Amino acid sequence: MSNRKDWDTYFMDIAYMASTRSQCSRRHVGAVLVQGKKLLGTAYNGAPMGVPDCTEAGCMLVEEYELKMVEGKEEVVRKQRCIRTIHAEQNLLLFTDREDREGSTVYVTDQPCWTCANMLANSGIVEIVFHRAYPKDSDKVIGLMASRGIIFRQMAAYEPPPGVLTEVVN
Repeated sequence: MSNRKDWDTYFMDIAYMASTRSQCSRRHVGAVLVQGKKLLGTAYNGAPMGVPDCTEAGCMLVEEYELKMVEGKEEVVRKQRCIRTIHAEQNLLLFTDREDREGSTVYVTDQPCWTCANMLANSGIVEIVFHRAYPKDSDKVIGLMASRGIIFRQMAAYEPPPGVLTEVVN
């Protein structure tokens, strides 16, 4: 029996290694673009190049409110997010070519938020594989991926390499 990792684990490990470059104090996220078994790019979340990041300048938090149907009743849900950082998925799209993305898979440490899901849905990729859930946008994102025919799956049983998992602040 081989100790060799399967491809999903291998590429998710690389996404987690990319996330170690993040300076975000709330969440370290890494993303990897793969076509077949070929690694085409990696990215992580952070401030634009040459700009102070959250560890230097503090988080730039904004609050958003969303109407959500919960058990047949409308509820207002408050969401807080940092707008200083560019998300890992956004950086991945910025630093890879459209031709490379056509028919490719994105491995990302965290389920994409709504904005990133919209961008990924229009990027040419055919599959998104993630580890950690992001409940704030989950239902909308799952619906979007289903409507676009993009395979969207969670590696719930996955264990990141030792020393790379950071605590998530919501």
